Amino acid sequence: MMHTKRVVVSTQVTAEDATVRYAAALLRAGELVAFPTETVYGLGADGLSEAAARAVYTAKGRPSDNPLILHVDGREMLTGVAAQVSTLEERLIHDFWPGPLTLVFPKTAAVPESVTGGGDTVAVRSPRHPVALALIRAAGVPIAAPSANRSGRPSPTTAEMVCHDLTGRIALVLDAGPCTVGVESTVAACSDGRITIYRPGAVTAEMLSAYGPVTLDPALSGAGIPKAPGMKYRHYSPRVPVTIWQGDGAAVARSLKAHYRGDCGYFVSRETAALLPPEAHTFIWGARADCQAMAHGLYAALTVLEQLPITEIYAEGVAARELGAAIMNRLAKAAGYHIKEVK
Repeated sequence: MMHTKRVVVSTQVTAEDATVRYAAALLRAGELVAFPTETVYGLGADGLSEAAARAVYTAKGRPSDNPLILHVDGREMLTGVAAQVSTLEERLIHDFWPGPLTLVFPKTAAVPESVTGGGDTVAVRSPRHPVALALIRAAGVPIAAPSANRSGRPSPTTAEMVCHDLTGRIALVLDAGPCTVGVESTVAACSDGRITIYRPGAVTAEMLSAYGPVTLDPALSGAGIPKAPGMKYRHYSPRVPVTIWQGDGAAVARSLKAHYRGDCGYFVSRETAALLPPEAHTFIWGARADCQAMAHGLYAALTVLEQLPITEIYAEGVAARELGAAIMNRLAKAAGYHIKEVK
């Protein structure tokens, strides 16, 4: 088994930091390094190396036709991997990079097929996290990085979660504390002035609608052919089943109280938790209306609750608009689309 080293790093680091240079050297040597982004922790490899990208699939147990996202440090590095960039894409890059927006481009010959899952497009983003940007700059190459977890498991938002899944499978974990956003980036593509969202995230459909017509890819609702990372396979699932209780917040709270089970874990708002027995296994994200707190705590909740003596997780749903669309997308996949509608 490989020895996995975990190193704490400051969010004030630069590309000249000794730890960052060490991590970059590992990447250039074909090793795998987990690192923080503002969304979730990523499992990084040299994005221009066929062998390094294949190693990501092996470490995660990820299907080889599920493409990876390339992480760049800005517009200049994008030139080497995107064959063309439209005027609309330039506007989105200017306004949302660095940040949690991934855009899909026609790829250049420099991008290995193992990164794109054999396709002719490549998903690229520039992360906002200072450690991620420093690592990319030190490595001098785009970093291919899906979430740093075993395939199908909840994505990691802390270094502890990375180590839980990948110790013995990767060389290094850079620990800069919890991620701030908590759900993966929005993935979108532009064509003929229109924007198609393949995966919702913190850059919402409402935000993107200022730049042109926005549509959701049919595959998000289970129809059509998935076209982007994270769409095709079951994801985010804990070791116990998840059921989403969806509807008016107060009605959901009353229903969860009426159907309380001591062998269940509850991912709920503060308002709903107040109606449950004191001994209930709860992970409380905060106020019901605070979707940012809910997104931040989602994967940690699934990971913490699955370790308790429970047989199922009940999750309180929210309206699928703005950031809630990303939350419900991830929760629905974690639950295998097992949703109880509360009237």
